[in-house]
Amino acid sequence: MRSLRILISNDDGVFADGLRTLAAVAAARGHRVTVVCPDQERSATGHGLTLQTPIRAERADALFAEGVSAWACSGTPSDCVKLALFRLLEEPPELVLSGINHGPNLGTDVLYSGTVAAAMEGTIEGFPALAVSSADYQWRHFEPAAALALEVAEAMVAEGWPEQMLLNLNVPALPVESIGALRWCRTAVRRYTDQFDKRVDPRGRTYYWLAGEVANDLEARVAGPLDWPTDVAWIQQGGASLTPLQPELFWRGQQDSLPAAERLQSRR
Repeated sequence: MRSLRILISNDDGVFADGLRTLAAVAAARGHRVTVVCPDQERSATGHGLTLQTPIRAERADALFAEGVSAWACSGTPSDCVKLALFRLLEEPPELVLSGINHGPNLGTDVLYSGTVAAAMEGTIEGFPALAVSSADYQWRHFEPAAALALEVAEAMVAEGWPEQMLLNLNVPALPVESIGALRWCRTAVRRYTDQFDKRVDPRGRTYYWLAGEVANDLEARVAGPLDWPTDVAWIQQGGASLTPLQPELFWRGQQDSLPAAERLQSRR
C-alpha cells in the first residue's frame, strides 16, 4: 500500500490510548499522520459545533509516536476535523480516521457519537472516512482494532471508496486470535432504560445524571440487506462489524403511507 496522508481525530480526547495507538500503527505502516482532536473528552457530542466561543488549538506532537504531527483543540470532534481541513493541514488528507473509541458505537448510538461525527465530517467534505470503536468500555488492548482499521481502510482505498460513504467499524474486546470474521452489518436499534438518575447536591438542589442501561432491540426492522447481521448481533457473536453509513437522512418508508400535504395544512 502506498503512503497515505491520514487525518485522525476522536472524541475521547488527546490523552486517549485508543487514539494514540491508532496513530502509532498508521505511522508504522508508512503513512503520513496528522492528529487533530479534542483537548479533553467530548464523548456523545454528536455533530455539535462551537459557535459562541473561540476555538483554540495547541501542538501536541510530544504525546504521540515519532513522525506523528498532532494538535489538541478546544472544540468538539466535528470542530476538530473542520479546523484541520480548512486551516491546519497544508495538504488535504487522502483518508480520515476517527477513534479508536473507548466503547462501542453500535446501532442508533451512531446518532450521538462524537467519534462517528468526526469521521462523518470527512465524508461530508468528500474524503474517505472510517470510524473505529472497541466494543467494551474497559478494554484497553487497542492494537488489534488499530491493525484491522488500517487493513480495511487501505483495502477500500485501493478498491475505490464509494462517494459519500462512511464506514463504521466495531471490534470485539477479545485477543486478536479470538476475534471472529469481519462482516458487513446493518445498524441495529439500541434504546436505553432509566436514562436519568435524580440526585440532590450538598446544598439541597436537585440535579440529574444521564445514565441508564442498554436495551438492544434485535427484533426491530432495520434497513439493509436481510442476509447481513445487525452490528449488535455480530459483535455479540465475537465478530468485527463493518457498517456503511451516509450523511443523508431522508426517510426510506413507503410514500403511499403519507397523507397528502394539503391535508396537513390548516385552511383557516
